[in-house]
Amino acid sequence: MKLIRFVLGKVILGLDCVFSPSGVKRDPAKQAEIDAETANYSLYQFEACPFCVKVRRTIKRQSLKIELRDAKNNEQHRSELLAGGGRVKVPCLRIDKDGETTWMYESSDIMAFLEEKYP
Repeated sequence: MKLIRFVLGKVILGLDCVFSPSGVKRDPAKQAEIDAETANYSLYQFEACPFCVKVRRTIKRQSLKIELRDAKNNEQHRSELLAGGGRVKVPCLRIDKDGETTWMYESSDIMAFLEEKYP
């Protein structure tokens, strides 16, 4: 089973690399404003998770600078996800705003949020 996951993971990453979307071109001032806002976002993810790949593609398509945190291989990120979000489930978008932290699970919810907020 580990071998199958390994092979599928490499296939997913390879296809993501080959078919990587191009980012949106914005006015530099607008992009700087968006970058400042997204500096408060972190995506907890596993590298080869297909749902995480979908979210990362949306991030790239929208030209967003969101910190990616590996919750599979980095114990600190894994424990932050468990302590803050309540479970180790990826993808999970952490949003720090006005001193409050929101944890958003589900790839479709994260993608809809990002596409609506940063058209």
